[in-house]
Amino acid sequence: MSNIKGPRGTQDILPGEVEKWQYVESVLSDICHRYHYKEVRTPVFEHTELFQRGVGDSTDIVQKEMYTFEDRGGRSITLRPEGTASVVRSFVQHKVYGSPNQPTKLFYFGPMFRYERPQQGRMRQFVQFGIEALGSDDPAVDAEVIALAMNAYQELGLTSLKLVLNSLGDLESRKNHREALIAHFKPHKDELCEDCQMRLETNPMRVLDCKKDREHPAMETAPSILDYLNKESREYFETVKSVLDKMGISYVIDPNLVRGLDYYNHTAFEIMSEAEGFGAITTLSGGGRYNGLVEEVGGPETAGIGFALSIERLLMALDAEGIELPIDEQLDCYVVTVGQEAKKEAAAIVYQLRQAGIQVDKDYADKKMKAQFKAADRLRAKYVLVLGEDELANGQINVRNMDTGDQQTIQLEEIVEHMKKEFKED
Repeated sequence: MSNIKGPRGTQDILPGEVEKWQYVESVLSDICHRYHYKEVRTPVFEHTELFQRGVGDSTDIVQKEMYTFEDRGGRSITLRPEGTASVVRSFVQHKVYGSPNQPTKLFYFGPMFRYERPQQGRMRQFVQFGIEALGSDDPAVDAEVIALAMNAYQELGLTSLKLVLNSLGDLESRKNHREALIAHFKPHKDELCEDCQMRLETNPMRVLDCKKDREHPAMETAPSILDYLNKESREYFETVKSVLDKMGISYVIDPNLVRGLDYYNHTAFEIMSEAEGFGAITTLSGGGRYNGLVEEVGGPETAGIGFALSIERLLMALDAEGIELPIDEQLDCYVVTVGQEAKKEAAAIVYQLRQAGIQVDKDYADKKMKAQFKAADRLRAKYVLVLGEDELANGQINVRNMDTGDQQTIQLEEIVEHMKKEFKED
């Protein structure tokens, strides 16, 4: 029988690598705490209708990439392909919009699932971090969300970053732009890919986002959304930019930037890595405003904005810039024993030290004393505690500082307090 491997497009994150994930997640959580965003956890699967209504029937995600199946009750269920629709559904279901503390500011971590061709940094199961601010249409909230995203990357040490901004306008602006796009691309319809031919009928703005037709001459001369913004949309975008200017956050305007989901309007943005060797796909994260999404999933009229980033791509960007994360892989203590009675006593010592908050391990393979010391070296133990038959008979244990080589003999009943003191001084 052949070995069973993980499904294509999935990965195992093993010890040695998982510590990087834990560190990154702790930094992101800390930043959210400072910005006063609270964590929310939603189910990994939802009713398919949520994504059809929330993400949009015309999107590639809904049409091509969702993992959808019928459960035993005949209901159509989908593994979530993105986080915003689930967070908004939860916001509506639990009537969080009724809370006096608005906007509601949330963040999440979790696996997402999309059936697409696996490639570097793009998996079929991937992990997203995202934030959502629901309940305010203040342009300063847009700037805050963008600032949090930039802050997250910079705090982890990234410097080769580019923030790209656009405005998708309100409903009226988008309607006028839509008509202009259809008029512009219709003469070239037969030259466009099959997907774009369909998008021209359903969501023409998404033609601008096509990877296949990006070199088509009609792309360069396509009408810009910025020329179709009405007065309110233009003023909104100018305010967002002015707040970012006040914050000292630099950006580039790209009128062809469109997000891949139907629910976006007004501010849209992406953050890209300009690091050498990062890869052909440079986008690290993206987001924008989605006024109207809450109503789409059954809630009251509520403004919203958010962004999401892939943890996998974040780690790739850190590698591309040669950033070493400050992960302490040293073990606090390792207990070396000689003799069966010492081995039994060591089990109690290890337990007591762990109860006192000290990270400690011991040999469980009946290795010789020399091999136990080698194991302590491999684990980079800061201290080695040696307990042999003579030490046990005298009610003592030897404590060796592996950095200095200094060794002390401590009474067994005092070992926990002694080690607590040692680590307090460290």
